[in-house]
Amino acid sequence: MKPGSFLKALEARGTLVADGAMGTMLNTRHVDFNHCFDELNISNPALVGSIHSEYIQAGAQLIKTNTFGANRFKLARHGLEDKLVTINHAGVNLAQKVVAGSFQDVFIAGDIGPLGVRLSPFGRILPEDARQAFAEQAATLHQAGVDLFLIETMTDLYEIREAIAAVKMEAPELAVIASMTFTRDDRTLLGDGPEKVVHSLLKDGADIVGINCSGGPAQLLRILKVMYQAIPTVRYSVMPNAGWPEQVGGRIMYPAAADYFGDYADAFRQNGAVILGGCCGTTPQHIAALRQTIDRAPDVTRIESAAMAAIEYEESRSTSDQTSQLECRLKEGRFVVAVEMDPPRGLATHKLIAGANLMKEAGADVIDVADSPMARMRMSPWAVCRLIEEQAKIETVLHFPTRGRNLLRIQGDLLAAYALGIRNVFVVMGDPTAIGDYPDAMDDYDLVPSGLIRLIKEDFNTGVDHSGAKLGQPTSFHVGAALNLDPPDAAREIRHLKGKLEAGADFLLTQPVFDTKGALEFINCLKNEVAGFHIPLLVGILPLVNARHAAFINNEVPGIQVPDIVLQRMEAAGEKGVAEGVRIASDLIDEIKGGVAGVYLMPQFSRYDAVAELIDKIRSA
Repeated sequence: MKPGSFLKALEARGTLVADGAMGTMLNTRHVDFNHCFDELNISNPALVGSIHSEYIQAGAQLIKTNTFGANRFKLARHGLEDKLVTINHAGVNLAQKVVAGSFQDVFIAGDIGPLGVRLSPFGRILPEDARQAFAEQAATLHQAGVDLFLIETMTDLYEIREAIAAVKMEAPELAVIASMTFTRDDRTLLGDGPEKVVHSLLKDGADIVGINCSGGPAQLLRILKVMYQAIPTVRYSVMPNAGWPEQVGGRIMYPAAADYFGDYADAFRQNGAVILGGCCGTTPQHIAALRQTIDRAPDVTRIESAAMAAIEYEESRSTSDQTSQLECRLKEGRFVVAVEMDPPRGLATHKLIAGANLMKEAGADVIDVADSPMARMRMSPWAVCRLIEEQAKIETVLHFPTRGRNLLRIQGDLLAAYALGIRNVFVVMGDPTAIGDYPDAMDDYDLVPSGLIRLIKEDFNTGVDHSGAKLGQPTSFHVGAALNLDPPDAAREIRHLKGKLEAGADFLLTQPVFDTKGALEFINCLKNEVAGFHIPLLVGILPLVNARHAAFINNEVPGIQVPDIVLQRMEAAGEKGVAEGVRIASDLIDEIKGGVAGVYLMPQFSRYDAVAELIDKIRSA
């Protein structure tokens, strides 16, 4: 195709109808979802070709190659990475043969989907590696002769940026549709809203801004309106699912009927859409309905809204019979890896959940959720714990400061946390409000940490509140306490530790350690001087990011000293500070792991990718 010819044709026609779902159609023809759909380009081309043909007969003027998952990462899951070129070439050649046989003027879009792996800082793949993976697929599709590119179903603006850059590098003359997908709250998986998405995609070089998958037509119309109001001059592509998926009799079903789907065509066009198609659950019947609406309505009529039926499933959880998985793992003698995460400052939790997912995938045992760290206003941590446990499916430890809480609030918050399924609490004094966002805020407290530990262990865990009134059933909180292994006043630290142990603390978390020799010496001292110092100890490890970060920790964070040798290593690392910080942290863990129950990792600046690498080193050892 000549440079710019697709965009010129689009301008001349006004609206193009694209095809619908390939995976849905393949599954209805008894191809299991665990099978590599892209591989069918070479093993069963007749099946794939018949679906292309049905969409063209239904009125599609643009079809997508069956290459959505034909990148090196997704193909590797099926052991097919060495067939990347063959599969992508076959996908284009197959579509070309079907178009030629239809004797119709149909465009072929080279379909590129997500890599299936997370990019840094919420994953392990570096942006340059992602761009290279996209480039090798784009180069193959371009060489095979596609008319344009569709980058679709993206959840991460960082990932789609690399995909657009790769396509523009390999095929600068071809148009690019860059399409994002959204969650039920009309934001991307990492929390970006429609306005930010359209501005970002245009800046990155998209010729057409797309939205696809997500929910049904009603949701995508709502998102499209926001984008259109933000930038009405943009060409938009809309390819909804046939409604939110439902599980019926073990099968995934989509509720939106073809006629209902087609009714939205005019509303989409009125709000800037120039390409209309379908995603999951759509069939040739849905595409035919779109085409019929467009053909019979040259004058666009605005549709304000439409009701859409959807069934939401929510897993119920029993709160009476759950025990702490962390407690079980510590009793089993497993080397435990805990990771600290801070709640968000605003309402968006998407990046937090993405980080928690990565930590789980890497092998973390539990996520610690801090409470207003540095006395700065953030989302309530017990709500965040619930979201993480529900969405990332990993257990949490709720940080529970006594500062700023009276007895009423302490007990009410504990009841709420337990009702939400939280079983681990880490009791601390908390940072003074004078150092935070609200220095004049109330800083009083009714209980010191040892007092709160005793309340939980002796009252709540026996089924009564602090006044002796019955709770209805006992809680089973697993309670942690804080310990400094490099205290400025060792005698004071030992005195406080004795109080926490006598109150019933079940495990200990320490501040970050950079001097393992001194830490081990203090641990030996505690074993000799503190009766009952046999509970599990998780040592704090803070991976440094660069020399400036190391200097800040050493000079401005109370209670933490960074040895000169560590400062020198970070200074010498220069731009490779993150990697050096991981090596230093790994060295510290190797030096101390023989005498402790686990480690308590503290990601800095959301560098979850660095912590994932560190967990890999721990687990491989």
